[in-house]
Amino acid sequence: MRAIAQSIHQCRLSLRHQACHYSSGFVTRQKPLVNTCAGVAHQFAKNGEFDILRPPTLMVSRALSVDAAQVTNGADVKKAGPLVEYERRIAAGELVDGDAYQVGTLRELQRLYDELVQSADACQLDRYSTSAKSGRSRWLWSRFIPQSSTSPVKGLYLYGGVGTGKTMLMDLFFYQLQCSWRKKRIHFHDFMLNVHKTLRKHQGVEDPLEVVAGEISDEAVLLCLDEFMVTDVADALILNRLFRHLFDNGIILVSTSNRAPDKLYEGGLQRDLFLPFIATLKERCVVHEIGSAVDYRKLTSAEQGFYFVGKDLSGFLEQKFQELIGEHEAVPQEAEVVMGRTLKVPLGANGCAYFPFEELCDRPLGAADYLGLCKNYHTLALEGVPVFGLHNRTAAYRFVTLVDVMYENKARLLCTAEGTPFELFEKIVTIADAQQIAPRTSSRSRKNDVAGLCVDNELGFAKDRTISRLTEMNSKEYLEHHAETLAEKNSQEAVNLNKMVQV
Repeated sequence: MRAIAQSIHQCRLSLRHQACHYSSGFVTRQKPLVNTCAGVAHQFAKNGEFDILRPPTLMVSRALSVDAAQVTNGADVKKAGPLVEYERRIAAGELVDGDAYQVGTLRELQRLYDELVQSADACQLDRYSTSAKSGRSRWLWSRFIPQSSTSPVKGLYLYGGVGTGKTMLMDLFFYQLQCSWRKKRIHFHDFMLNVHKTLRKHQGVEDPLEVVAGEISDEAVLLCLDEFMVTDVADALILNRLFRHLFDNGIILVSTSNRAPDKLYEGGLQRDLFLPFIATLKERCVVHEIGSAVDYRKLTSAEQGFYFVGKDLSGFLEQKFQELIGEHEAVPQEAEVVMGRTLKVPLGANGCAYFPFEELCDRPLGAADYLGLCKNYHTLALEGVPVFGLHNRTAAYRFVTLVDVMYENKARLLCTAEGTPFELFEKIVTIADAQQIAPRTSSRSRKNDVAGLCVDNELGFAKDRTISRLTEMNSKEYLEHHAETLAEKNSQEAVNLNKMVQV
């Protein structure tokens, strides 16, 4: 065993030397890649390795990341990071000046950034200087040498009201980190879909969650989860064991949520089995509330856009849909959504899909189906969104999930509805709201309750986010950005097609 350990040590030293040599040769080729002008088609050098193609206002070059990495001692560490970048964007007029709550959150993110830079080696953040064993290999190795390597740096759990800038602030933090670090930014919906998919792949293993955790932590040490929200009992039952393994593997969690940790999965089935996860979460993360009451999404220039209020507007919606697809013929199609399953699309053409509301939200569909739909279609026409209440609570949950997935994937929504976004959810309330609206006394009977009122804590909290997102998705800024992104994509596809023809 000692001989094996010595051999592994020698291999690590060799790989580390090669990685450092490669890095030092790579970063000398710095190019100014920051461009904040909207509507510009960005071209990247082939060696410019970006984790994700980001919107223009969030693009950060490898050169900036390298500069941040070089500044690690004393007060100089504050020369880079999310707070510094935020102040630069404010000065350049790229962002409106935020409130004191946002600045306070940025100070927390800056503190975490500084700790990560100073503890990068201890946290094994650099992908070129750490072992690349697979998840199964990690699991097999741990059978012989049980080990726990909890990170010396605590993560950060940000929560607050809708539209307060949580996602923007986390992205600002994420894109300031070094590109060579093992980091991942993903929506919580997508993260859990990947977890369940990987669990099925490792069926038969003694503890598949340990293997899944090993694969996740091999890919990323710093895990940024957006919109942490637990509504599914299957997710609730595995989160405690999954994150116990992840934290033991050294994972650092940064997350945003509308709910405080103690309010997660409130009122859910078998919540007592979920409570240990909350304790673990609070132990491994600094919990910070963004107390702002400003919904920045509603500060956009919201217009009527593609959201039409009224009944019997199917003919009108079909006309608008035809305008979007142009000369293309709309025909029934099938879209592959998840694990080989397909979803029938009543009408589809030119990247646009048309659905009656019942086809998407009154059927047993979920986030995976909606995600697959957004990967196949950039625009969704939805006919007849109803006012939600006690009679269609399940459909309301699915609609909330659909809007979340579309918003995260920057898709465009064309819809007809029975009311404004606020009116759709007016009868959905939390327990606290219901007590304020109509407190029952000895002189009041159940007959006098508000007709159709749906008292649901989880949906009552989620509705504010959905109203906010529907408002932004209908704004001039959002629709213009969608059109610009689509034009860039079509232009790139045309270039690729010309290259194929020439070959």
